[in-house]
Amino acid sequence: MRIALHDSEYGMKYPNVALMKLSAWHKSLGDSVEWFNPVLGNFDKVYSSKVFTWTPEDPYLPSDTIKGGTGYGLSTVLPEVIEHICPDYSLYDCQQSYGFLTRGCPNKCSWCFVPDKEGEIKPHADVDEFCRHKDVVLMDNNVLAHQHGIEQIEKMIKLGLHVDFNQGLDARLIDNGIAKLLGRLKWKPQIRLACDSMAMIKHVRNAVELLRWHNATPSAYFCYVLVKDIEDAVERVKFLKGIYVYPFAQAYRDKEGNEPTQEQHDFCRWVNHKAIYKTTTWEDYDKQSKKVDNRQLSLV
Repeated sequence: MRIALHDSEYGMKYPNVALMKLSAWHKSLGDSVEWFNPVLGNFDKVYSSKVFTWTPEDPYLPSDTIKGGTGYGLSTVLPEVIEHICPDYSLYDCQQSYGFLTRGCPNKCSWCFVPDKEGEIKPHADVDEFCRHKDVVLMDNNVLAHQHGIEQIEKMIKLGLHVDFNQGLDARLIDNGIAKLLGRLKWKPQIRLACDSMAMIKHVRNAVELLRWHNATPSAYFCYVLVKDIEDAVERVKFLKGIYVYPFAQAYRDKEGNEPTQEQHDFCRWVNHKAIYKTTTWEDYDKQSKKVDNRQLSLV
């Protein structure tokens, strides 16, 4: 069979794990696998994966395309035989491994699809199932919320793996014992946390202090900042700067994928453009952005 794969977010930082698993499975059956190209056509099956609800549809996909991923809906999941196959890393020429140790999350954040899609936190896989490199990117939503995740961290320490928890660790779950464990882990390259509300400040401060005390030595401490209310986000960013943690701002989108405001976009650009962030205050940057917007409007 001739199989075509379509990645709706192709070119983003991370590869699509589901497509890599589909590729591995079809290749194990002797099928040929290639990227979808509407000019070539005549495929026996076409799979399309879409992560985000706001990613536009590809109008060239055939009507019988098999679609999956949160961007298309929550109902379609991989069969177990495919879900637990080692991904085909050659599809994206990966130099590191990707996977999930756990699925689900005990939190019920209003903007997050995970509880609806995956339910409560539960064990999903052993790191040996998908790890084929010394560097591994773990995509768990809350790996510290289950004992299985903690046991797998202990295993990764013994294996000497370099680990990136790319969805961030829940600072509320980092106590002295967990910090001591994480202090033994090799990081690739940074420790990621999240500070999505003012209520998280005390937890992030405590987690960072404990991790540093136990000699967790990433290249940097990094913290996601969800941007909904600007004044609130400014305070969280100032707090992070004060404890030498790099913020990364993400504009709030609701589950319908409605576009963030221009001010939210401007704030994220100020935070995430390090040269601007280090040399300009938000207040000054905001004033300049509004001047530019007004000049553009006057030309319309």
